[in-house]
Amino acid sequence: MIFVDADACPVRAETVKVAERHGVEVAFVTDGGLRPSAHPLVSIVVVAEGADAADKWIAARIGPGDVCVTADVPLAARCLEAGARVLAPDGQAFTPANIGARLALRDLMADLRAADPFRKGSGKPFAAADRSRFLEALERALRASR
Repeated sequence: MIFVDADACPVRAETVKVAERHGVEVAFVTDGGLRPSAHPLVSIVVVAEGADAADKWIAARIGPGDVCVTADVPLAARCLEAGARVLAPDGQAFTPANIGARLALRDLMADLRAADPFRKGSGKPFAAADRSRFLEALERALRASR
């Protein structure tokens, strides 16, 4: 199964495209705002509003053989602990080897933003190359999960 932290995910359509090829179910987890899908492999899971409600729902259900799509580093760490594969929307894989550094970088960037209230943005915009990299990475992750 593919679990998608769907609230600001730019690759929902791409996820469905790859899942369809593999016959894998997809759960888009959100606290609202997504349109229902008529696709038989797709379910929209609406969780209560609140900090990390979608993350908690995903972490409680994900396991070995599953794939999570998220940009949330702490959620990625929880999914890796559960034995799942985890991809960021730009196609970068979260792995047991890199999750510690990713968590540390996240914390450092949070501290820098807190120290400089005029700091704008969090990086480069999402590009077509990121979308392409994600498609390839999800394809590889689903093959490896089988």
